[in-house]
Amino acid sequence: MATMDFTTCIVSLFLLVLSHVVVEARIPGVYHGGPWQTAHATFYGQHDAPNTMGGACGYDDSLSLGNAANTAALSTALFNNGLSCGACFEIKCKDVPQWCLPGNPSIIITGTNYCPPNYALPNDNGGWCNPPLSHFDLAYPIFLKIAKYEAGIVPVSFRRVPCRKQGGIRFRMDGMNYFKLVLISNVAGAGDIIKVWIKGSKTDWMAMSRNWGQKWQFNADLTGQSISFRVKTSDRRKSTSWNIVPSNWQFGQTFSGKNFRV
Repeated sequence: MATMDFTTCIVSLFLLVLSHVVVEARIPGVYHGGPWQTAHATFYGQHDAPNTMGGACGYDDSLSLGNAANTAALSTALFNNGLSCGACFEIKCKDVPQWCLPGNPSIIITGTNYCPPNYALPNDNGGWCNPPLSHFDLAYPIFLKIAKYEAGIVPVSFRRVPCRKQGGIRFRMDGMNYFKLVLISNVAGAGDIIKVWIKGSKTDWMAMSRNWGQKWQFNADLTGQSISFRVKTSDRRKSTSWNIVPSNWQFGQTFSGKNFRV
């Protein structure tokens, strides 16, 4: 009886370890995106897209973070409380040939901001970003690649697509000794981050918490240590950047890590 109990215990332990390995196993392949859906699109700003500065995702200047002017503010339904920051979408104008550009060209944009609801206006007349509507408020230059300026608002088809970025994931170190605020940008693949870990050269891996948008925080002093990051996106794939931050790092510096394959 004792032998059987011992054997059962060993088998149970093995199955527990195996299940953990399966859950944490590397996910093969690359992110492929999602199905086509319908929405509407408007535009903001002018030729130089000045309003790409700042925003609800924490990208202080999306032009300098690898997004060019291919950016959009997302309605509540798409923004997902900031979880969609960094996600990429393909968008096409549809159903209004008098406003859509010939050939219905598509654009690829990155979600970098939030389009707040305006409950004082009806959903079909000014309250474009009210729940439950899916809506993109595009930077002016990119709107003109799918529709005419005079349209103001157009129906569109959209789908999630893999983000294709130049270079590695960018980590900007902000804060003070016991409060790290790290802005993470230029993420390829799924683009939208759901979890981040940080590791000093003298510590184990530690989970960071989302402060807002794509600014992640950790309250610990890692001064004088080289730092590694592990990023997990919404498709559950992970990218680990080992020791990309040297031990003599300073606040305000940006470092480039390993990006996701596309």
